[in-house]
Amino acid sequence: MLKRTAKLVATTFVAAALTLSLAACSKGGTTSNNATGADGTTTLSMWTHNAGNKEELAAIEQIVSDYNASQTTYKVEVQAFPQDSYNQSVVAAAAAKKLPCILDIDGPNVPNWAWAGYLAPIEGMDDTLSKFLPTVLGKWNGKTYSYGYYDVALNFTTRTSTLKKYDVRIPSIDQPWTKDEFTAALAKIRDSGDFTYALDLQTGNTGEWWPYAYSPFLQSFGGDLINRSDFTSAQGALNGPEAIEWAKWFRSLTTEKFMPLKSGADPAKDFLNGKTAIIYNGSWGAADARKQFGDDALFIPPVDLGKGPKIGGGSWQWGISNGCASPEGAQDYMKFAAADKYVASVSKATGTIPATDAGAELVEGFEAGGENDVFRQFSKKYAVLRPETPGYPFIATEFTKVAQDILNGADPQQSLDTAVKNIDANQESNGFFE
Repeated sequence: MLKRTAKLVATTFVAAALTLSLAACSKGGTTSNNATGADGTTTLSMWTHNAGNKEELAAIEQIVSDYNASQTTYKVEVQAFPQDSYNQSVVAAAAAKKLPCILDIDGPNVPNWAWAGYLAPIEGMDDTLSKFLPTVLGKWNGKTYSYGYYDVALNFTTRTSTLKKYDVRIPSIDQPWTKDEFTAALAKIRDSGDFTYALDLQTGNTGEWWPYAYSPFLQSFGGDLINRSDFTSAQGALNGPEAIEWAKWFRSLTTEKFMPLKSGADPAKDFLNGKTAIIYNGSWGAADARKQFGDDALFIPPVDLGKGPKIGGGSWQWGISNGCASPEGAQDYMKFAAADKYVASVSKATGTIPATDAGAELVEGFEAGGENDVFRQFSKKYAVLRPETPGYPFIATEFTKVAQDILNGADPQQSLDTAVKNIDANQESNGFFE
């Protein structure tokens, strides 16, 4: 479950870089190959990354089947791609002006793909989408380009008995751990010798995991990946005093032997087997934790490092290509597919947080007061979108490199200054994506 769901938030950096390099070639519109048959029905092509996710693909195919049966003007046809090659397929299709009419998009990529001309804004759905979690909406320049059925929420997973054994306060949504409390708790657990490590942040993961999982710690210190007032520069946000403090703290987790420099092959298994006391994991790990530990399993907020707990927000979403030959048909499908019952069905299939309150009430465990409602509350209260700039794929690559360097002992100020210089140069070279 971990490996599958980790991919839900993953953007392949090779594909992201390709997106930036080819954007100029395709910017200004694409042409989708929809056709109208002799019976007057217009076929709308749909692409998804879910070829390897049979449960989610089945849920999407059911929505499509319901839509096709509901009217005779349009017929949606689904083509599923393996996730590892999906972004490359979209970029190549955009360059050749052969995008499908409807497609799914990894949330952080939406501003880039909108700027590149791949996507058209969603029209006439403001009231419906106002009921969705903000983190499942893909926006750029004041327009909404996509919506998703679900989100996921990172948390610290541990056991109630573990915290009680070491006389550690059990934090709550309203009273999370402070940085000092967290450090003291880790020290108590480390010094007990009862665990191989007190903490596992899953540093062996790759790709989008790094900005998704670790930039919220930076934001909790008061820094950020870029200044969000105008998205022109990372100066001060990524290399200011708050960012330096984040870097020192992040590195200290390994130098103090609280966690491994690089996690093992299966961090979730290490936690379930009792090698790790606390794991930084997603809501996707809850079922396994409860199966292993029952009511002793405990899901708590990330630490308040000064500016409140933060977690990453945004996962896969659905949008319309800019050159769709039947935009009215695509818009019609998008309105149909946004029903709460479909939010619920996709959430059930993926084990993720439903995007609407009404949808959550239809999914056992996610209803108000349900055992999984805590993750929905985390998402509502703590989630921060990755920067909504077309330059995000480049920013993500730079942050991943600098975070890995810092964890391995690089000088924080020098490393972060270099990252800022590179990010600012990329933003400027692209005309600040205006």
